[in-house]
Amino acid sequence: MSPQSLFSIYTSGVSPEGTMYSSFQIDSFKLMELLGPEKVDPSDVKLIKEKLFGYSTFWVTREEPFGDLGEGILFLGNLRGKREEVFAKLQRQLTEVTGNKYNLFMVEEPNAEAPDPRGGPRVSFGLLRKEVSEPGPTTLWQYVIALLLFVLTMGSSVEVGIASQLASLPPDVVKYFTDPNATEPPDMQLLYPFVESALPLAYGVLGVQLFHEVGHFLAAFPKKVKLGIPYFIPNITLGSFGAITQFKSILPDRKTKVDVSIAGPLAGAALSFSMFFVGLLLSSNPDAAGYLVKVPSMLFQGSLLLGLISRAFLGYTAMHAATVSIHPLVIAGWCGLTTSAFNMLPVGCLDGGRAIQGAFGKNALLAFGLTTYALLGLGVLGGPLSLPWGLYVLICQRAPEKPCLNDVSEVGTWRQVAIGTTVFFVVLTLLPLWDELAEELGIGLLLLPLLPSDDLLGCCLHDADIYARMQNEQT
Repeated sequence: MSPQSLFSIYTSGVSPEGTMYSSFQIDSFKLMELLGPEKVDPSDVKLIKEKLFGYSTFWVTREEPFGDLGEGILFLGNLRGKREEVFAKLQRQLTEVTGNKYNLFMVEEPNAEAPDPRGGPRVSFGLLRKEVSEPGPTTLWQYVIALLLFVLTMGSSVEVGIASQLASLPPDVVKYFTDPNATEPPDMQLLYPFVESALPLAYGVLGVQLFHEVGHFLAAFPKKVKLGIPYFIPNITLGSFGAITQFKSILPDRKTKVDVSIAGPLAGAALSFSMFFVGLLLSSNPDAAGYLVKVPSMLFQGSLLLGLISRAFLGYTAMHAATVSIHPLVIAGWCGLTTSAFNMLPVGCLDGGRAIQGAFGKNALLAFGLTTYALLGLGVLGGPLSLPWGLYVLICQRAPEKPCLNDVSEVGTWRQVAIGTTVFFVVLTLLPLWDELAEELGIGLLLLPLLPSDDLLGCCLHDADIYARMQNEQT
């Protein structure tokens, strides 16, 4: 309902359509008006129409509400020049006429029947008060929550390091945490050496997330874009699901949105791939044998791209064993690449969603987002992590980013190609290897009945010879 309609309800109790409202409903409308954001002053609207718009800039034909709650004014009409030049002129004149009270947005005209005769979409101009349109400062409680989440993320990163050494943990410790019938706790001092040895891997996992955020800040600084404090999301499988980082200033244009959004995942992915690559090299180095950890070969079926790269470095024999000896850097790089790929999914307010919205527009983000939700829901992307990640996005990151000041000008072909290529590699990273291809390539093993054991539940098979003997016995 427009502000004009609300005003008529407040004064007469009758809507423009003639529907009668009770006094309670009218009071409710008044309360919503008082509690809602401050609207544009009608006298300023009149002044702006007289001083800014006209035959040489933009001829206004009608007005509509603008903003999440209709607190602004959207001017629709006909453009009288090049859109970027007209917008720059209107911004200068707005400051001269009203001071520093409002922000002017150039957006695509909603429900336009035809494109602009000069080419490109028809544009309209939205007006919002600065205190309404600009993000508020970070509060003390937000800093406290961010610090708490960071501490939890440190803990989950250490947990990933400990889990990587599961095959070397004392049997009493593993049995206590895996056997529901275990009652006597083991000597927890046995865990101290494993916690200490898990720290380097935890540093690597956490370092990728910090480098990701540094990438965002380095891209935002030269463009004078303010970013909020990151809220890290702990996860016991990857160490972290990344971080929620809000824009604390309005983005000037879509190019800036693309550049700042993609800088973080690319920085994190670059560091992660470096660790992953070096870790694979060290895994084949006899001098690094003392630092290797055993992981189930099934791990490498979690990613089509990373599994194929690992297969090329480690070879068929190593990848076809029940467990694979790898350097912890491989795990840190794997976790970092997976987290970067998740954050580059083209949905909502994720880095990938912001990048798609900036490169191709809000309608494209809607189409990409629906497709992504469907693939996550079916478990096609991300494997067992698809459901928790999808729920996280739905709860925390589902809303698209707010429009830029100039939300119309194109970002250029090379940025669109870069975003499209990045999304392609994201899909390859999160697409698991299906059993037939994994068996053909010798990556991982199909699940077999576990052997009985007094210590571990089934225990891991520690070499390919045991696995071969099992197959012989079964046949």
